[in-house]
Amino acid sequence: MAVAAYASLLSLSHVLENIQHPARRTRLHLDWNQLQTLQQKVQFLLEFLEVDSGRISLEMEDLARQIAIVADEAEDVIDLHVVYQLGEGCRDESQDMAALSSFYQDIHKVIQKIDSIMNELGMIQEDCTHVSKQQPAVSVPDSSSTAFTSSGKSSTMVGFDEHLVRVMDELTRNEPDLQIIPITGMGGIGKTTLAKSTFDNSYVVNHFDKRIWFTISQKYSAREILARLLNDGKDQESRETLAELGQRLHKSLFGRRYLIVMDDMWNISAWDDLSLFFPNNRNGSRILVTTRISNVAISLGSHSPYVMDFLDEDKSWNLLCQKAFGEDNCPYPKLEEIGKTIAKKCNGLPLAIVVIGGLLANSNRILEHWESVAKSINSFSNLEYNDRCLKILSLSYDNLPIHLKPCFLYMRMFPEDDEIKASELIKLWVAEGFLKPSRAKTLEEVAEEYLRNLIDRNLILVHKWNYGGKKAKTCRIHDLLRDLCLRQSQKECLICVPKAQRIDFFEPRWEICLCFLCSSQLDEDQRMDLPEVQVTSQSTSLASLSVCDGCRIMYPNLVRLRLLRVKAYVDDMEFLHPTKLCYLKMKFESPSTISLLWNLQILTLSLSSGVLPSEIWDMPQLRHLNSYPGFSDHGEPTDAC
Repeated sequence: MAVAAYASLLSLSHVLENIQHPARRTRLHLDWNQLQTLQQKVQFLLEFLEVDSGRISLEMEDLARQIAIVADEAEDVIDLHVVYQLGEGCRDESQDMAALSSFYQDIHKVIQKIDSIMNELGMIQEDCTHVSKQQPAVSVPDSSSTAFTSSGKSSTMVGFDEHLVRVMDELTRNEPDLQIIPITGMGGIGKTTLAKSTFDNSYVVNHFDKRIWFTISQKYSAREILARLLNDGKDQESRETLAELGQRLHKSLFGRRYLIVMDDMWNISAWDDLSLFFPNNRNGSRILVTTRISNVAISLGSHSPYVMDFLDEDKSWNLLCQKAFGEDNCPYPKLEEIGKTIAKKCNGLPLAIVVIGGLLANSNRILEHWESVAKSINSFSNLEYNDRCLKILSLSYDNLPIHLKPCFLYMRMFPEDDEIKASELIKLWVAEGFLKPSRAKTLEEVAEEYLRNLIDRNLILVHKWNYGGKKAKTCRIHDLLRDLCLRQSQKECLICVPKAQRIDFFEPRWEICLCFLCSSQLDEDQRMDLPEVQVTSQSTSLASLSVCDGCRIMYPNLVRLRLLRVKAYVDDMEFLHPTKLCYLKMKFESPSTISLLWNLQILTLSLSSGVLPSEIWDMPQLRHLNSYPGFSDHGEPTDAC
């Protein structure tokens, strides 16, 4: 619950900052001194969670739950009064005084609840301090001074050199017929890393006329894959049939020496659906397939699979050194013995070693901390292999600074194997209120810093870098780390994505504070009509919603909605009761009263008239505005349970 409490407090702090914008003060009748008092208390709680979240007791868990509730309550109070005053307005002095008095009383109740929580925290903290003096805890600060920051374009291939040489030889040797080269092994073993290193190799780049990389994933659409292949692996909407797309692909590849990488194939049917459209030009074209299913690799038939084995102890240690220190050997003799123990306990799984290396790289290099990590890993030894891997990966999450945890857990909102635009991810983090404001940086700059930190910790993978090689252009998350996000987000009560024909939100609001629904991503028996979401006023717990074509958009009870995407044209704003919206992307006939969305920061409009409403200039909090005749929603979250 500490992460949910922290996220709720951050969101409230953004609301408090937004409401005190100079352009707001002239139009609102609020007690500004009282708001500053509230802001100071919110800041205190944020700082408390940043320092003590790593050792929160059961008592503190209950208080964290209370913090999340009261922070949401404060947002509700502020929103209620702001919307009333911006909408209906105060017509005379008596109404001004009545509005001010009502607001003061409501906020005063919130402050009293926060004071009560702070008093309880103080008493618990005294007990914790007494215990910590007897048994000091090992702290793991987010210290960039000790961290090794990985190079922008390099992917460590420790232990896989022989595989790289062999795959390179198969790709470029003088064999004219089309060859299908499978790489197989369990999740996290390094299949994608090997394929990507080969794909990006300068000799391979020059050897082939055309190279395309795309990920298949468990749930795939052959039609969508063909459309992406025709667009060099990028998302592309198309109304053409499967046969039409296949013919176009065959024509575009005919006569050219091509390399296609099909990453993460789960079923041979995916190959059966697509292979017909890959011409054998007898010029050395190649198809590289990665799969964790050995039967799939064998069924491809054209080439014996390359089986990725676990790393031995020496290679495991070398990889850990690369990630923890940025070099092949340990520069700290006192850490070598315990470091080798840690590497050994990762059981030769590269992903586990890389993630633990990221943890160690971003913490103090003291023996006590490394021993603590080794002890934790050793405690998982009796678990089944998959559970043991997840537990090892969870150590890195447990040691994340709390300000990075909401951003990491947010990655579960994206479909498996999705290639995510870094620019869109940053906007979504901003809209969710996950970023702590900084006087020296914009929220977007803070988000970029958070993203870099998660990349350095090997929790987010860079798929493509920008031309300078310094910033991520697109990124993704490994399947096993996404599984970790799924588990932790439910445990932290931060994210819930329901999949059911009918949803009754009777849960307390903090237990479902982020949700995306996208009916086009659901199976037929899981789809729902949006009116069913509005069964009760308890639906205030829903914070994010994505609506697709064909869905009816009647949900007046979703007042806590923060993110909304609608792909159907609408002719008015009446259904936009959720005034807490921070991110809105939809198609309008004529958007009126849009300025009532006083918290809106990111707005993407497709206007049938092509004329922006003048009310937009009354929205000082707006950070990003995009308007054009049509838009697509690629690279953004969809329902992805």
